[in-house]
Amino acid sequence: MTPKEIAVSFASLLGRPVRVEPVPRETWESLFKSQGMKNPEPRIQMLDGFNEGWIEFEGKNVSSRKGKVALQTALRTLIERESGMRALSTTT
Repeated sequence: MTPKEIAVSFASLLGRPVRVEPVPRETWESLFKSQGMKNPEPRIQMLDGFNEGWIEFEGKNVSSRKGKVALQTALRTLIERESGMRALSTTT
């Protein structure tokens, strides 16, 4: 799945436009800190490693496995769970 395909699925399920935007590398540290991360450097190094190709998943040459759950089904479940969690947090 591409980020654009995921955005299209979210837009369909949410009934509103969803767009995908890259997050500039120079903003990662402040963004991660704003999300509550105290020391974002290891995460930044990990992302750089994947992006630059010096970190790879084990079994690189193993063929990928495909799931049986459609993207829309998985996203719908996530949205429903999030909506339920919000409802619970506003009533307690």
